[in-house]
Amino acid sequence: MVMEDRDEEEEHLNLSLAIVTDPNGENSRKRKRKLLNVCNPLNPSHEGYFEGKIFKLLQVREEMLKLDHKRSKGLAENGKVLHLIHSLLIIATSVDKNNMNSALENLIQLYPTVSLMGDSVQRVVAHFADGLFARVLTPKSPFYDMVMKEPTTEQQFLAFTSLYRVSPYYQFAHFTANQAIIEAFEKDQETNNNRALHVIDFNVSYGFQWPSLIQSLSQSGKRVSLRLTGYGRSLEELQETEARLVSFAKGFCNLVFEFQGRLRSSSKLIINQREKKNETVAVNLVFHLSNFMEMSQTLKSVHSLKPSIVILVEQEGNPRVRNFLSRFMESLHYFAAMFDSLDDCLPQESTERLSIERSHLGKEIKAMINSENLDEENKGTWKNMMERHGFGGMKLSSKCLIQAKLLLKVRTHNYCPLPCEGENTNGGFRVFQRDDGKALSLGWQDRCLLTASAWQCV
Repeated sequence: MVMEDRDEEEEHLNLSLAIVTDPNGENSRKRKRKLLNVCNPLNPSHEGYFEGKIFKLLQVREEMLKLDHKRSKGLAENGKVLHLIHSLLIIATSVDKNNMNSALENLIQLYPTVSLMGDSVQRVVAHFADGLFARVLTPKSPFYDMVMKEPTTEQQFLAFTSLYRVSPYYQFAHFTANQAIIEAFEKDQETNNNRALHVIDFNVSYGFQWPSLIQSLSQSGKRVSLRLTGYGRSLEELQETEARLVSFAKGFCNLVFEFQGRLRSSSKLIINQREKKNETVAVNLVFHLSNFMEMSQTLKSVHSLKPSIVILVEQEGNPRVRNFLSRFMESLHYFAAMFDSLDDCLPQESTERLSIERSHLGKEIKAMINSENLDEENKGTWKNMMERHGFGGMKLSSKCLIQAKLLLKVRTHNYCPLPCEGENTNGGFRVFQRDDGKALSLGWQDRCLLTASAWQCV
């Protein structure tokens, strides 16, 4: 009690001195105004103000997540594409400058104008808004996990399967890679490879790439040995992949198939020598997304194997740059093209399309926006990195181009021929050669989606 009385007397004395030294009471009024502002929940610097904005944002986000077809049609009529993109970029800039109050206010205004069932722009903006919201919250927030909620393993598998079936995206990558591998294998037969092929796949992804290779190898009618070393995310995924591929390979009596599954976390333990001297070794780097240091170590190990061919398929929307805004803009262009291309593959009301965008593309968007695993500096293009590690580009054969063009004609509704072959050069999927025929790209309209290239040790 004595201490409390003494504190109150000192506070009273301080206030009295302030009044005496400031006859007009200006300092006292400033102190009172400052105290009122700090305690005012409507003041942007007050913690309650920020929390209030969070709760308001959660409410409008909840409305956006409702799959209301009537609402999405209304938004499509009133929505303006440029306005949505402009609003999204304002929010990204605010986040980049750490102006979270501005980001929250603009997100509150943006969410009611987008929909997961709207047009392609509304849908892609909705997923990018979610990614930015999570970045504002940070992992410390109790709501972060709710916004960043991971789809279940089954949901991810179904989404991947659907995208693989309805779009030429993954099939283009896999068929182009397999064609190049087969040609390298056939070339090595001239120097006696015992008709043995060893493929090292750093992203086995359920093994969807390999049935077509198994089928192609068996068509010769001669005995063929195929050994596949596949890196996966989990033991369960690897076991399911092995069971699926072994079962498929049993249908070809002239093919001896062996699968070795390894976890991605152990990729640095790559085989440092060939287990069989006379065999064709092919390395598959298809969608093997990694930072520069990890990729550099992988390529050093790969080079030590002296493979006959290294296949690299890179996603155009995954730039290895440190600047957040540059990375954001590049990814926005890429995913906008991906979402737009899905309208060519599936109707707007399709639940299958919703699954692909929520459990596959949306997951990638949020991971990109909230990733802090950036390189210390921009190391340049994948091409430069491959060349620095002792690899030289190989020209892809005309068979790869012909096969890719045929795939688009069969799998898509809005196929766009090469500029020199047709008039409609602004719409649909298209394939085109790059780097003097050493790379082949898949594009949607005027945007490149992914590029496949082949490499060898030099």
